[in-house]
Amino acid sequence: MTNNSVDYTAAGVDYSKIDPLKIDAQRAAKATGGNLAHTGFQEIAASRGESAYVVDMGDFLLASITECLGTKVLIADAMRPITGKTYFDSLAQDTLAMAINDIITVGATPMSVQAYWAAGSSDWFDDKERAHDLVQGWKAACDRCQVSWGGGETPSLVGVVNPGTIDLAASCIGIVRPRERLTIADKLAVGDVIVLLASSGIHANGVSLARKIAADTPAGYSAKLSDGRLYGDALLDPTVLYSPVTEAVFAAGVIPHYCANITGHGWRKIMRHPVAFTYRFHTIAPVPPVLAYLQRAARMTDAEAYGTFNMGAGFALFVDAKDAEKTVAAAQNAGVAAWVAGKVDAGPKSVVIEPIGVTYTDADMHLRA
Repeated sequence: MTNNSVDYTAAGVDYSKIDPLKIDAQRAAKATGGNLAHTGFQEIAASRGESAYVVDMGDFLLASITECLGTKVLIADAMRPITGKTYFDSLAQDTLAMAINDIITVGATPMSVQAYWAAGSSDWFDDKERAHDLVQGWKAACDRCQVSWGGGETPSLVGVVNPGTIDLAASCIGIVRPRERLTIADKLAVGDVIVLLASSGIHANGVSLARKIAADTPAGYSAKLSDGRLYGDALLDPTVLYSPVTEAVFAAGVIPHYCANITGHGWRKIMRHPVAFTYRFHTIAPVPPVLAYLQRAARMTDAEAYGTFNMGAGFALFVDAKDAEKTVAAAQNAGVAAWVAGKVDAGPKSVVIEPIGVTYTDADMHLRA
């Protein structure tokens, strides 16, 4: 962190403390894999440490994931008196995107989702406008991704969740069929091309830092961005749902060699693959005004910003060089801007972002046991 800059740790989120627990949990979870034996099925061991867990069902593979939204609901609550909107339709899409955008990284087609809406008191559900927006936004996101909403849980957790707010989470099940669509571990190779998909803004990662900037700035969420929008309003743009893109890419005859959802840890997440490769970028995505504002307000260097936020690129597809333009075209036909942005080189595990002179190494991210 540079002098006087504000990073994610200062906002109360310290991955150096969280990630060791994740690694310990992975080790314990790995020891339970044999418990599947009595079902006649077995895990795909290489899926451990990826963004979704995969089980071999014989004719097809089954993927699963659980994710939560985080603290973005607090921005919505702060903005409602300013704009009159609840934003919970957008937050519903954010929550589903957290799960769906993870499950598609292993090549799965999302099939069904479950909702977990834990309020600080039963009074939260009595706000009819807010509850209506949450339900309708959830259904709209399901329809966009062609998934079935199976059900969920709506506990009132007095004393656990703060009164007046809610914790939103989702689980998702997906199917990998044909099995060749599985995109983990063994396909990525030197010479592959990296296609980046555009983000809509902050998505739902780095939000604690965004909230701290609002608290420490006189204008708060009402600060004006370079495009004239309010800071708080732009923060609440919903996360892009990328499953229509991955389905379009497969329909175009392309099976990616690997995928990465660029969430927490920012562009460092691009080197999630277990094998050592150098990911070299010659092109970066246009930075959304809300993220440019955040970087300036937090006095973050490019290395700090790209290691925390998506900076305009929310998803990465690693494909054979001959499929690069076809992948870009499929994404754009699905309504998401895309760029051929880099390539996979031989070398130590690292992300090299040439346009801004930033390099991340294996020492900058530890996600695997």
